[in-house]
Amino acid sequence: MDNMKSYTRPKLLLLLVFILNGFFLQAQTNVIDEVVWVVGDEAILKSEVEEARLHALSQGQKFDRDPYCVIPEQLAVQKLFLNQAAIDSVEVSESEVIQQVDFLTNQYIEAIGSREKMEEYFNKTSTEIREAMRDNARDGLTVQKMQQTLVGEVKVTPAEVRRYFNDLPSDSIPYIPTQVEVQIITHQPKVSIAEEERIKKELRDYTERINNGEISFSTLARLYSEDKLSAIKGGELGFEGRGQLVPEYANVAFNLQDPNKVSKIVESEFGFHIIQLIEKRGDRVNTRHILLKPRIDPEDLEAGVLRLDSIADDIRRDKFSFDDAASILSHDKDTRNNYGLLPNPYTGTARFEMQQLPQEIAKVVDKMKVGEISDAFTMINEKDGKEICVIVKLRSRIDGHKATISDDYQSLKEIVLSKKTDEMIDQWILKKQKETYVRINEGWRDCEFKYPGWLDE
Repeated sequence: MDNMKSYTRPKLLLLLVFILNGFFLQAQTNVIDEVVWVVGDEAILKSEVEEARLHALSQGQKFDRDPYCVIPEQLAVQKLFLNQAAIDSVEVSESEVIQQVDFLTNQYIEAIGSREKMEEYFNKTSTEIREAMRDNARDGLTVQKMQQTLVGEVKVTPAEVRRYFNDLPSDSIPYIPTQVEVQIITHQPKVSIAEEERIKKELRDYTERINNGEISFSTLARLYSEDKLSAIKGGELGFEGRGQLVPEYANVAFNLQDPNKVSKIVESEFGFHIIQLIEKRGDRVNTRHILLKPRIDPEDLEAGVLRLDSIADDIRRDKFSFDDAASILSHDKDTRNNYGLLPNPYTGTARFEMQQLPQEIAKVVDKMKVGEISDAFTMINEKDGKEICVIVKLRSRIDGHKATISDDYQSLKEIVLSKKTDEMIDQWILKKQKETYVRINEGWRDCEFKYPGWLDE
C-alpha cells in the first residue's frame, strides 16, 4: 500500500509511487514523441515525462527543481532497479499485483467519488483502467521488493536512536500524527452449496463447449471471466514461476501437458478456475484461465451482521471480553491468535495512522471513543476480495504530538532506520550508474540531478 507513514516512508518509494500513478493522465498537448533518455536498453519517452508532469499538477504536487529534470531521473532510477530485479530473478506474485490494483482502484474511486466518475475522469472503462494499472503495479512492487533485497536486514541500535533524538534542534523534532490500535472480529459467511454447484456447472459447461470446438477458451474468458485483468487478454496470465501463483492454481497449471485440454475445476482463495496451458519454458508456465467468484447470499450477509451485533452486545454486557471473542469466534486467522489486534504491515507494530487502516474500518473508528465497540458492518477483505462482516474495538488512541524518546521510541527508530536504508540505496544507485549505459539527449542534460553521474562519459 501507498499510505505509509509520512515521517518514515523511504523517499525513493515516494518517487516510485508518483511514477506508478502518473501514467493515467492523457497528455493534453499534441506532443511529438521522442526518446529523451536511454538507460541500459530501456528508453524514456518525452510523452512519459509529460504525462507524469501533468498528473503531478492535477494532484497539486510541487517540484523543488525543474520537473523535466526530476521526472526523467526518477524514471531512470526505477529502470535501474527493474534491470537489477531481472538479473537477480526478483519477482512478485500475481496475487500481489491483483491486490495492489484493487487497492489503487479503490483509492481512485474514494478520491473521485464513484466508479462511474472514475471512468468519466480517465475516459476509460474500469476494466481498461485496471488493465493499464497492471504492468505499472507489477513494476512498482518489483522495485520495492528489489529495494528490500538490497537493504537486507538493516539494524538500528537504541544508542543510535537516542543519539539522533538528542542531536535534533527543538524545532526539528518530528510531529507524530494521531495513531490508533484496533481490534477486529470477523465473520465470513459460507458460500452455499447451491451457489458452489451453480459456479461449477457453469465451468463444466464452458469446458464442454471448448472441447466440442464450439467456442475458444480465450473467447469465453473475455466474455465471462471475473479476473478482469486477464479477461481482456483472453484469460492469459503470461509466464509465471510457481511462487508467483496461488498454490492450488500452480499445482494444476504446472502439471498440464496438452494445450488442447482444459483442466479440472480448481478452487483457490479467489474463487473457482478452469485452466488451459499455453506454453512451458523451464520453471515458468504461461496459462489462461476463467475465474468465477461465488456470491454470498444477501440473507447470509445479514445473518452474519446480526450474529456479530449479538456478540458485541454480549461483550458490552460483560458476558465475555472482546479478547476472548476474537480468539475463539473470529474467522480472521491473521489476528485471532493476537486477540484480534490488527498488525500494521508498514511498521511491525499495532499502531496505525488513520489513513493506513482499510477505508471501511477508518470511517468507523474515526468516530469511536477508546474502549468502544462498533456496530457490525460489511467490508471487502483486501486479502481475497471477499465480502465479510466485521465489528471493531478502538483499543487505544494517541493524539498527534511532538515526539518524545520515552513514548515514541519505535517511531524514532523507524526514522533512523529509514535514513540508513536511504543511504544504502543512494550508494547502490551511484554504483549502478557507473555500470549502466546512459544517454541523455541534448536539451535534457542541463540539470541539477539528485544523483551525479548520469552524464559521466
